[in-house]
Amino acid sequence: MDNKIKILIADDQELIRQSLQIILSNEPDFTVTENAANGLEVIRSVRRERPDVILMDIRMPEMDGVVCTQIIKENYPDIKIIILTTFDDDEYVFNALKFGASGYLLKGISIEELTKAIRKVYQGNAMINEDIASKVVRLFSRMAQGSFSIQVDEKQSQELKESEWEIIVQVGRGYSNKEIASTLNLSEGTVRNNLSHILSKLGLRDRTQLAIWAVQTGAVNRKLDSQES
Repeated sequence: MDNKIKILIADDQELIRQSLQIILSNEPDFTVTENAANGLEVIRSVRRERPDVILMDIRMPEMDGVVCTQIIKENYPDIKIIILTTFDDDEYVFNALKFGASGYLLKGISIEELTKAIRKVYQGNAMINEDIASKVVRLFSRMAQGSFSIQVDEKQSQELKESEWEIIVQVGRGYSNKEIASTLNLSEGTVRNNLSHILSKLGLRDRTQLAIWAVQTGAVNRKLDSQES
């Protein structure tokens, strides 16, 4: 059956991956090519299987769903991506859709809604969960009034300390203050204070602008001294 919709499932929780695989495999027009536990596995699987649709979790080790979406859409623009997550943070909604995701659904949706969404994005339509649709409209309206490109004076970025770059990289990868604190062995209060200093130095309004700037400039892929030792 060559006309079946080929689906790749990406989630760091094995139970969710297996459950989705069983459920979706029961649909007569679906075939699940593989499932992946992180963004790097997704990219390897995409090269092998060339799925039509990817169900992509946001929070995954090795490489998160936002960065993975960006890489896949740059290299395989025809592959449709549905972000499937328990989180509805503004940053994730904006970045996932900005990088080309076709849909953004919360994990609480019904199987009927999910299968309908897969068929819709496969046909070229966008699918956004009703719970966050209004949030997306507000976000894009706000961004349309300004510029999608976040500008920072080069001199300002040169004044950043290595410890501040470490936080910028984490913010660009979509991590929360709590996750950054855990990764860098800092307190959440220290992360908040450092983030405030970073925004002040760069002349940015909030962490969303910082995250966009980090991705646009490639700072999110910066090689840090702590990673080289």
